[in-house]
Amino acid sequence: MDRWEYKTLEFGVRGAMGGILEVEQFESELNRMGGEGWELVSCFDTNYAQGGSRFVVAVFKKKIGF
Repeated sequence: MDRWEYKTLEFGVRGAMGGILEVEQFESELNRMGGEGWELVSCFDTNYAQGGSRFVVAVFKKKIGF
């Protein structure tokens, strides 16, 4: 049976109501994690009261012993 380890990264957003993500930084981090053998399995945002994004969270997994 495969065994997995998980890692999360949190990215801040900017703008008056949030929602503006630094795409180059985000993509660079995704590529770095992929280069280390991590697979992106989920990505979601957390919200302020009016629906604006507060953070973007990326969840990765990698087989143990990779």
